[in-house]
Amino acid sequence: MEQKKRLVIVGGGFGGLNLAKYIDKKQWEVTLVDRHNYHSFAPLFYQVASAGLEPAGITFPLRREVRRRRMRGVRYTMGDVSRVDVARKIVYTDYEELPYDSLVIAAGATNNFFGIEGLEKNVYTIKSAPESIKARNAILYNLERASRTADPKERRRLLTFAVVGGGPTGVEIAGALGEMKRWTIIRDYPRINMDEVRVVLYEGTDKLLRTMSAKSSADALTALRELMVDVRLGKTMKSYKDHTLTFADGETLDCGMVIWTAGIVGNQIDLEGCDVKPGPGGRFIVDEFNRVTGAPDVYAIGDISLHMDDRFPRGCPQLAQPAIQQGRNLARNLNLAPGKAMTPFSYNDKGSMATIGRNRAVVDMGKIHFDGWFAWIMWMAVHLVTLLGMRNKLVVFLNWIWNYFGFATSLRMILKPSRYPDEFRN
Repeated sequence: MEQKKRLVIVGGGFGGLNLAKYIDKKQWEVTLVDRHNYHSFAPLFYQVASAGLEPAGITFPLRREVRRRRMRGVRYTMGDVSRVDVARKIVYTDYEELPYDSLVIAAGATNNFFGIEGLEKNVYTIKSAPESIKARNAILYNLERASRTADPKERRRLLTFAVVGGGPTGVEIAGALGEMKRWTIIRDYPRINMDEVRVVLYEGTDKLLRTMSAKSSADALTALRELMVDVRLGKTMKSYKDHTLTFADGETLDCGMVIWTAGIVGNQIDLEGCDVKPGPGGRFIVDEFNRVTGAPDVYAIGDISLHMDDRFPRGCPQLAQPAIQQGRNLARNLNLAPGKAMTPFSYNDKGSMATIGRNRAVVDMGKIHFDGWFAWIMWMAVHLVTLLGMRNKLVVFLNWIWNYFGFATSLRMILKPSRYPDEFRN
């Protein structure tokens, strides 16, 4: 009986899961490794941070996913991959060594702090479920502290929320905070005047949602201002220290918390035994078949890959759709019999979208633009369809319906983790 080839997939995101789903299990012995034991739906992390959704509603256990019919035969193992020996063909996790015949890196991206000293330790981010929970705790904690303090200066600082980065995530979390200011705080915190709460969104360029159309950018700006969000364009951050934001033009802002959404960089994985280093944005440069240039039998897909062509000279957008399409295309190529010609990857851009709150969203589909209520319905439908698991779809949908008609959520809880035994931490 012919021995199966060993395929190791690093990362259980959209790209990794779609590759594992469509790869031929009769040809390949597939191992999926991820630092978490669940798949996360990253586009909705901002709703966890703003207490609109619970983390369980947008996460799905990987061990349950690999039991599904199209995933049977895939082995999942939990581990954090930091290095790969390309010459010996071994993936090293913090727990074990995984030999491979072919390796696919789909490890995604993390926050990019652009080398600003001390920023990582002092700002809040929402690139993962734990980070989003931490941001939610901080938002609610600041509101609780502000509701009981008698010091007007301290109260003003606690009630000033700064968002740095005007991309989709920044626009969405700023809009969610604007909705909290407009509808939630007046109900739950009677001692706080709505006018005391300040939400400021800073963007370094001259427009929001710079990867989308000019119409989407203008509509997003109008919607945020309707939600009483102070939008500052052309503001490059210089430093953040002692609760004070400083910008390149000398402007400063005293604030209770900073939510950083200004950039992403590929998760670092060292490839030993070859000369390959990550390219711009910490992404591995790949050819038209998603092969990492200079590393034999190593592929990269999703946010950590840099696939450039005439349409996308700076690489495909770091969104779910390119990762999904790359995963499926690579699976088809790896399933081919020896000698068969592989199909080059070409990204089919299905459009971009962002929501700015209740009844407010922008959608670009080619040259077609939507905004307002209809775009918001489209945004909800696309996100519900993309979520893994019927239970998750129902939970998220019911939460949205409840929040829409009741202007309330039962998720505004500060949950501090207790101390863990040392063996769990390690």
